[in-house]
Amino acid sequence: MDTVIVIIQIILVCIFVLSISMKFSRTKSMVRHWKEYRYPMWFMNVTAFLELVGVIGLIIAYWIPEYLKFSGVLFTILMLGALHAHFVRAKHRPIMALNALAMLILSIVIIFF
Repeated sequence: MDTVIVIIQIILVCIFVLSISMKFSRTKSMVRHWKEYRYPMWFMNVTAFLELVGVIGLIIAYWIPEYLKFSGVLFTILMLGALHAHFVRAKHRPIMALNALAMLILSIVIIFF
């Protein structure tokens, strides 16, 4: 199971680094989505910062495994918020939230294993 968890860590780090960079650089697609969610733009920076904290926790978890559960819980909360933003605030079609759902599932896996 350790190998599976390491692979999940790598996947989460890669996807969240992409998400963080899109938020901090304010890509057109991210700004458009944020407007659809009806969140203030400053909240994008807060979200990106929390994602960064989670990524740092995942990296530290290679040496200090206790950080893995912290990052898993943080990402679970963030992905529940993302699903809420997609479905409730923006009323997106389910396909738009597949990435958030996949990240949620991977985050839950690292909490419990």
